[in-house]
Amino acid sequence: MAKGTAGKATKEEKKAAKQAARAARKQRWSQIWQAFQMQRKEDKLLLPLMIGAVVVTALIFLVIGLLLGQSWYLVPIGVILGLAVAMIVFGRRVQNNVYAKADGQPGAAGWALDNMRGPWRVTQAVAGTTQLDVVHRVIGRPGVILVAEGASHRTRGLLAQEKKKVSRVAGQVPIYEVAVGNADGEVELSKLQRHMAKLPRNIDRAQMDTLEKRLAAIAGRGGPAMPKGPVPKGAQMKGMQRTVRRR
Repeated sequence: MAKGTAGKATKEEKKAAKQAARAARKQRWSQIWQAFQMQRKEDKLLLPLMIGAVVVTALIFLVIGLLLGQSWYLVPIGVILGLAVAMIVFGRRVQNNVYAKADGQPGAAGWALDNMRGPWRVTQAVAGTTQLDVVHRVIGRPGVILVAEGASHRTRGLLAQEKKKVSRVAGQVPIYEVAVGNADGEVELSKLQRHMAKLPRNIDRAQMDTLEKRLAAIAGRGGPAMPKGPVPKGAQMKGMQRTVRRR
């Protein structure tokens, strides 16, 4: 009886897992469709670019197939790859649209940092001003990265103060400073994640853990309360952007 019950429970669990996976896929496609509809209304080039990606890729494989005498199976492969290219185009257009709406809003850099892939430890608004200029602290494989957003003449002092505080416990760990903005010497919001990813790897995960604990012990958050991210008119596209990125 016990074995039969256990076997029955296992089947029920498998059935529940399949249903959950099916529901997750349905929700993901629903989010992608919503993102597509929103982007299509604002981006008149979206459909032509996506259709062009499919057609051009299929034609390339058709020509290759004709040259090799194997067009009967290369064309379907070209269509499938064309659809994949179209999805990449769609994802990039959505991402660019989201960044364009978020650019210049308080908390935009913190929002971008929170959406980075990889073992990044982000602490938002470790220092700030009443004008909502802030410095975010990031711990990653490069070391400690201090990311400032706001008016440069105000964030320079914030960066200097925070760097001095971090250097007390960082030891030989490199400390990088990044100013987000569109002026010379600043990193554009849309390029922030790419900039962070290009920094050299100087420490391992164990060193990151140790550093995070040390910084948490001396943490002093006297800055103004900051939003967790910008709230553009298309704020719901944040989740959709993440969904498209997973495809």
